Amino acid sequence: MARNPYPQCARCTTKICENRGGKMSEGAPSLEKLPGFCPMKLMPEVFAEAAAEYDKSAVREFARLASVQEFQCFERLPDGVRAKLPRIEELIQFARKCNYRKLGIAHCGGLMMEAGILTDILEKNGFEIVSVQCKAGCVPKEEIGIQADEKIVGPGNWETMCNPIAQAMIVNRSQVDMAIMLGLCIGHDTLFIKYCDVPLTVLAVKDRVLAHNPLAALYHSDSYYRRLRNNIS
Repeated sequence: MARNPYPQCARCTTKICENRGGKMSEGAPSLEKLPGFCPMKLMPEVFAEAAAEYDKSAVREFARLASVQEFQCFERLPDGVRAKLPRIEELIQFARKCNYRKLGIAHCGGLMMEAGILTDILEKNGFEIVSVQCKAGCVPKEEIGIQADEKIVGPGNWETMCNPIAQAMIVNRSQVDMAIMLGLCIGHDTLFIKYCDVPLTVLAVKDRVLAHNPLAALYHSDSYYRRLRNNIS
């Protein structure tokens, strides 16, 4: 069988690189048993290039704060380690670590309530908030070539296009310290990420069926959503 020329960490059963619980006195884990598709074998030069980036003081400090934030999400108890912080609390803590003061929320028009609650929480925690929803601009879908029979509300009705590029530009020009993406559609989120020039995090992604928890379909892919295991048309 020909060796897969691309990294396939999702197929790895060794988890050698994690070495969680290994003793520092024992040094780095042995890499002799790495699978052929391991990026450490296929692209060793990448890790040297990445290390050079981490040597930059600003990048190194950001990475350090992110790792500290990860640590603070857990607590060690007599019966083991358990998680203790929801993502919204992590967001608040990390933004404070980075000395961010102004945050920009780019949210779906269908999540106005959630965006409002998020704004209230962040403002009460001392942040200045800029928010812009996806339908801002009120541009008809015809502007991007949508046909009458491709409208959700049906032919003959006005339907505003999602405008993630404008959302990104507004967030950029508002000079926020960090952008927060809340429930943008697939594809629209990609455009927002492409045009956003400030540090970006995602609080939630869009999943209209599963209450914005797309992993639920993976967890049930052997039962309720077994159709996912087939070739979806």
